[in-house]
Amino acid sequence: MPTITRTEDLARFCEAAKSAPYVTVDTEFLRERTYWSKLCLIQLAVPPASTTRDAGGEAVLVDPLAEGLSLEPLYDLFRHTGTVKVFHAARQDLEIFHHDAGIFPTPMFDTQVAAMVCGFGEQVGYETLVRKIAKANLDKSSRFTDWSRRPLSDAQAAYALADVTHLRVIYEFLSAELRKTGREAWLAEEMAVLTDPETYITRPEEAWMKVRTRTNSPRFLAILRELARFRESYAQARDIPRSRVYKDDAMIELASTKPQNEGDLGKSRLLLREARKGDIAAGILAAVKAGLEARDLPQPRNDEPGKPGNAALSDLLRVLLKAKADAAGVAPKLIASSADLDAIATGERDLPALQGWRAEVFGQDALRLADGQIALSAKGGAVRVVPAG
Repeated sequence: MPTITRTEDLARFCEAAKSAPYVTVDTEFLRERTYWSKLCLIQLAVPPASTTRDAGGEAVLVDPLAEGLSLEPLYDLFRHTGTVKVFHAARQDLEIFHHDAGIFPTPMFDTQVAAMVCGFGEQVGYETLVRKIAKANLDKSSRFTDWSRRPLSDAQAAYALADVTHLRVIYEFLSAELRKTGREAWLAEEMAVLTDPETYITRPEEAWMKVRTRTNSPRFLAILRELARFRESYAQARDIPRSRVYKDDAMIELASTKPQNEGDLGKSRLLLREARKGDIAAGILAAVKAGLEARDLPQPRNDEPGKPGNAALSDLLRVLLKAKADAAGVAPKLIASSADLDAIATGERDLPALQGWRAEVFGQDALRLADGQIALSAKGGAVRVVPAG
């Protein structure tokens, strides 16, 4: 099984791949001990008929840990607009390439998103698509492995290559389905989001919004905001996981108990021992103080308990979403989340669910339902939209 460890060999394969209509791409990485993913392996494959046999074969492994290997030939392929770069569930792969080189593959195709557009369900896994479309089974024995260890075993190499060889069949099937249904523009909208740098920027001042809490007191949220800001900045600067600083449950506890000194930190039930002194302890106490003194108090988010809304309308929107998604053969979650439906019910209108192709499939009728212009009717097990009144 060919493994590329030299820049000149990677350049030869990537140059040949530019003549192919598409190249399938996958990565293996580690993130357990770092904030940023550590790239350990790259898998590439082109269609069997492509002219890459003299450049390493139709499918290759690239070892980014090999001494002296530059990934610039791969990035040059990513910039080549004549070849589609095909991924499955690309978000984490793209985050790696964006962080390491500030680059996104162009043009790009994500088979997980395409499968959702084509009616394969929500967040459909690669293994499912391999079974349903490629009519094959995957060997899962190497799924949980340390990809940073060398040399790779034959089993690891075979597992990794399967992630891009079966992907060729899946891509060709799904791209044909999109052309047949006229939904290529739908996928293009989703790819624009995936290749937007904003998608991969985590701003410390916004980190608190991802923490799930049942408390919606503005002062509590202000302390939580400052604690999350400190944790995110600290973890990013030192390239360590957030959980190594303190976990979410400990942060919620700190926002509730409002420690004033290291003695108070010592009373915490959930805080890691190493966080009760030194730089982390100082950062916690400074964050609590900033939260207590803050004047710009955050307000409860739409999906938090206590946010006023119209629960009945939210329920109706859920029924409408299910009916519209079933009729279109699209995964409901791809159209709108539960939080989106609650936001529409509270009067928010600047939402992805109300824009682009989602507006055509669901958003326009969702707004009409919210405004009382239409109603829902059930007949023979089917839900229909009928004029109100």
